[in-house]
Amino acid sequence: MSGGLGHLWVYLETTPLLGLVGTLGAYVLAEALSQRLGHPALANPTLIAILLLVAFLLVTRTSYATYFQGAQYVHFLLGPATVALAVPMHANLGQIRRSAAALLPALAAGSVVAAGSAMLIARALGAPAPIVLSLLPKSVTTPIAMGIAQQIGGQPSLAAVFVLITGLTGAVLAGPLLRALRIRDWRAVGLAAGTAAHGLATARVLLVSETAGAFGGLAIGLNGVLTALFAPLLARLLGG
Repeated sequence: MSGGLGHLWVYLETTPLLGLVGTLGAYVLAEALSQRLGHPALANPTLIAILLLVAFLLVTRTSYATYFQGAQYVHFLLGPATVALAVPMHANLGQIRRSAAALLPALAAGSVVAAGSAMLIARALGAPAPIVLSLLPKSVTTPIAMGIAQQIGGQPSLAAVFVLITGLTGAVLAGPLLRALRIRDWRAVGLAAGTAAHGLATARVLLVSETAGAFGGLAIGLNGVLTALFAPLLARLLGG
């Protein structure tokens, strides 16, 4: 048995399948653990899967470049998965239309607060300008955030890390925080999750409510547009 596993490892190690199998295996294990624990906020499958993958790469001494040769196939699905949020949006089109008058002011306020508060806190803690600027698009989905960071003088790779941390934090804390604030309107829950913590938080609330997922998906797209528009102004005011 051990010999068979050894041959399997040698095969996987020399092909792009290593990253693909490792990613899928980590998520299956993470989802099973989260389900066994009753899906608490802190047992978010994405967070657990990331920790499992980090441990796996460290133990096996596998470089990230080698891992990503296979993981890129899962990474490619990020685009289709984001587009798939149009399904709950279409199902809730009537509610979105009825809420249209309140959507843009709420999104604009949320976008400015999400970006501005992070920059102000970073400046107060003495962070250098590149880090402050890389924090600006932290609540925007990764491809847009990296583009914004590059245009305003931040570091795209650092911005991507901040986006991931923001998404994981939102996915873990969004539910408990909104319940503590007694916000029970699924439209508001989804809009807040999508604006503050993009896809990861939206995926979390979508598990509970299709309406929340629809408004979260809408917030992801519109927040990206709004942040791209006001990012240069915020960068001049708070960037350094």
